[in-house]
Amino acid sequence: MELRATSVEDPAAAPRVGPSTRSSRYPWIVFALTFGLLLSDYMSRQVLSAIFPFLKTEWALSDSQLASLSSIVALMVGLLTLPLSLLADRWGRVKSLVLMAVLWSAATLLCAVAGSYEQMLGARFLVGVGEAAYTSVGIAVVLSVFAPRLHATLSGAFMAGGSFGSVIGVALGGVIAVHVSWRWSFAAMAIFGLILVALYRALITERKLAQHAADDLPAVTATTPAGYRAPVSTLFTNPAVLCAYIGGGLHLFTAGVLLSWLPSFFHRYYDLAPAEAGAMAAVFVLLVGSGMVICGIITDRVGRTDTSRKWTAAIAFCLISLVFLAAGFSIGTGGAQMVLIAIGAFFSGGASGPSAAMVANLTHSSVRASAMGTLAVAYNLLGMALGPFTVGVLADHLGLLRALQLSPLVYLGAIAALIAGKRLYPAGMRKLAALSTDTPHP
Repeated sequence: MELRATSVEDPAAAPRVGPSTRSSRYPWIVFALTFGLLLSDYMSRQVLSAIFPFLKTEWALSDSQLASLSSIVALMVGLLTLPLSLLADRWGRVKSLVLMAVLWSAATLLCAVAGSYEQMLGARFLVGVGEAAYTSVGIAVVLSVFAPRLHATLSGAFMAGGSFGSVIGVALGGVIAVHVSWRWSFAAMAIFGLILVALYRALITERKLAQHAADDLPAVTATTPAGYRAPVSTLFTNPAVLCAYIGGGLHLFTAGVLLSWLPSFFHRYYDLAPAEAGAMAAVFVLLVGSGMVICGIITDRVGRTDTSRKWTAAIAFCLISLVFLAAGFSIGTGGAQMVLIAIGAFFSGGASGPSAAMVANLTHSSVRASAMGTLAVAYNLLGMALGPFTVGVLADHLGLLRALQLSPLVYLGAIAALIAGKRLYPAGMRKLAALSTDTPHP
């Protein structure tokens, strides 16, 4: 086991204070500002989609060049999420979040003044570096000041922020580009981010987070020595945690498919123009995001007296989405199909909050950002990245509709992992409680 020297800026080492010194409003300030920066993250990332036509015309770019400006961000996020999350747990989460937000906002400002494709690609590379670990570190900060009974709700809301920020970024960026210029689309996102980061830096500190810390389970904190730092290996040695990673990742496979392929589905099978198909798909994107929030709230309510029920809720959401999406893509086009797909889309990301809550419950707070970073890698590798790619390959051989009909079957793997996780959960909690008792006090 690893022990680390205490410091004033270390949230794990800072002294806990009694309930009388805690403000009931401060945790919500933390959530609001952290969520606001998450919106800025995705607005800065996705605003590019709105100005593709302008860049293509002004710089005579190919479609592959346009795609590279988007994929470079996703590549950096995929490569750097876990290592930067590990670094944030050691260096300080608040300092890390502030540095990340400054970097992606400044890089977005560089996009506004870019004079060529090469300069834009370099700026987008920096956007990706800045955004890489924000979600995992940000959610760790939020969960640290809220009791476990709210973790699924907050995690679901945080995951949904990506969908909301993407829609806002594309819509607002398109309006600004048409009425002012595409450069101001980037500049507006950058200014919004810098204003938020200034507020964050002024109001959120490691010491205040430590004073309002509320996430640790009593059985763990009662015997945990001051300054204790759980080893990184604990992220992978608890079987229940591994089940949460796998189940959480696989359940987002179909959600990723919907976000990527619904515009093409509506264009090909409903004969909608590209712009109309995109607008219709945006409605379903909002349904996915709204479902993450509502399902998180439902999960926290059913798990209020028994946290193991959160696993059951996640299983139920996967099953509902499996049934409705499979049925929806199997019937002909029309109102009934739209309703079935809408219901399935609403629940398609519903297990995000429960799976994140289970990971938070099963990992020590000192490595919470690293745990969320690992979960984010699973979300991307098993879900958001693998899903759209797999369906694209299947569509080339079977057709898009047949590929969409098959995609919900991946929920069966997610359900199996979540059922195993529920069975292993009691042993996983005992394993977490035993961490501190196995470690000599300093």
